[in-house]
Amino acid sequence: MSRIAALSTSAPLMFTPESRVPEGGVGEWFRGAGGLRLRLGFWHVSHHTNRPARGTVFISPGRSEPIEKYYEVIRDLLSRDFCVVAHDWRGQGLSARLLPDRLKCHARSSDEFLDDFQRLLDAFEERAPKPWVMLGHSMGAALNLATLVKGETRIAGACFTNPMLRVKTGKHSLWSVNFQTNWQVNHGRGTDYIPELFDDPFMNTFEEDALTHDPVRYDLWREQLFACPHLAVGSPTWGWLQFALKLGEALLKDKDKGLKKIKTPITIICSGDDHVINKQPSKLFAKKLGKAQYIEIVGAEHELLIEADTYRQQTIEAFDELVDFVAPRILEGQARKLVQDNIAVGLPAADIAEVASELPEGISPESLISEEAPFLDDPAPRDDHKLA
Repeated sequence: MSRIAALSTSAPLMFTPESRVPEGGVGEWFRGAGGLRLRLGFWHVSHHTNRPARGTVFISPGRSEPIEKYYEVIRDLLSRDFCVVAHDWRGQGLSARLLPDRLKCHARSSDEFLDDFQRLLDAFEERAPKPWVMLGHSMGAALNLATLVKGETRIAGACFTNPMLRVKTGKHSLWSVNFQTNWQVNHGRGTDYIPELFDDPFMNTFEEDALTHDPVRYDLWREQLFACPHLAVGSPTWGWLQFALKLGEALLKDKDKGLKKIKTPITIICSGDDHVINKQPSKLFAKKLGKAQYIEIVGAEHELLIEADTYRQQTIEAFDELVDFVAPRILEGQARKLVQDNIAVGLPAADIAEVASELPEGISPESLISEEAPFLDDPAPRDDHKLA
């Protein structure tokens, strides 16, 4: 099989009456490392507007999260003129599971996840408009960071919420958790549930288990889960915990000095009241990066993208600030004036053609340099970055 992921037959995107698939979405299967069948969803902005695409956002969910949990986020991105690619990591969503017990959240190594993601990017090289932006949460954010550390340069910007650099270990020290995890894996128990963390995903309640202050968004996800039980993922195994600990530690230690090579602008957003991830390592990590800012949202819980509006709005605004820098809208009036100004100062035709070639998809260079076409005034600033 080619190193580039092969897209094959269509895959389902699940929905409920209250949480429908964003318009224009298509589900597809692709082959990950080792030939594993993985699922993605793709939305092209042309289904929503005649304006040119600003680029493509790649959504990488956290542990146990499927594509369906991000429908609201996908609508937000489409309203901002972005194409969207969302995917299920191996072992969750409708992607192939790694063990006969579908509810076991298991992992073998970070290399498999990184290989899968690389195949995904390669498959969209000619299909997804650039610039490309990463939007990763928790486990997905940590894996996206590892992708950048390994030298991926096609990403123009990245926004990470609560990256899984160091999981909280409760009353246990990090050293003791590492020791016990390695002991269990080395003694053949890597695929066993961690007894202390065991729970049934179908028995969770908002009062006891929610990682958001928003009961409506929490219930929407729960309805999706019961409508399609195959989306469910339960407690982690010792193997998954070892993967999570090693991934975070490798990023923080940065033995290969890969952080200094990252030129991608990065925004790291952490929750003030996160009960899952330790936020301090993320703050220190951001300082090591050349082009990064750290934002903490006081009072917010772990799942910022399905948090109450008070907290979620701050997350969206931080994302907007990043993409306005790395993937700004070029309005038609601005584009026309850009070309006409170059004509006015007498630039050679070759230079004018080069300027025109920089225009986004959907804007014809010929229409912009036509003497018969009047200048278009830029439309008033849009408020679509404000959430209802």
